[in-house]
Amino acid sequence: MEGTRLLFLDFEFTMPESKRKPHGFYPEIIEVGAVFVQEDVQDTFSSYVRPMRFPLLTERCKSFLNVSQEDIDGGISFLELMVALRQYEGATLITWGNMDVRVLQQNCAAAGIVCPFQTHRDLSLEYKHFFGDRNQTGLWKAIESYGKKGTGKHHRALDDALTTYNIFKLVEKDKQYLVKPAPPTIGDRVDFSKLLKRVSTN
Repeated sequence: MEGTRLLFLDFEFTMPESKRKPHGFYPEIIEVGAVFVQEDVQDTFSSYVRPMRFPLLTERCKSFLNVSQEDIDGGISFLELMVALRQYEGATLITWGNMDVRVLQQNCAAAGIVCPFQTHRDLSLEYKHFFGDRNQTGLWKAIESYGKKGTGKHHRALDDALTTYNIFKLVEKDKQYLVKPAPPTIGDRVDFSKLLKRVSTN
């Protein structure tokens, strides 16, 4: 882990009013939460983001995410978001589920931008495999299974990114318990001071 650059990322994105999507609709990022870690938290970043293709939020989206059109209108552009994220380029991206990365890649493609992250870890999949769960667990259910509470409010991007980081630390700690200890060396097995004493008395 030492020196490893990790970026815990969470997005909230637009959603259609119903299952019938408007022509050309795709989920667009409207909020970002990022936690940059190198041994410990070095930086956090949070902002609303203005969608490009469908700038007006649906009532369903505003209600589900508890955001207003004014919140989003006051956000940064997608291009400004990418400038902000490029400072973490080369870090391993860690998200809860793969939807955030898929939406990021789709938004980058729509804007004609190369996605700045090549390495990605889906922590929900790691959690599922580690605990042998059949189904993938929701973010807040996962932290509650550890007897902990999520940070802040669910579906707020920075709070969810911080919660993802907290689960990561708990899972990594549990993994350490499963690591087999190294076999003892000859020096561990033999007390050389006693051996030398025995040799000197003979």
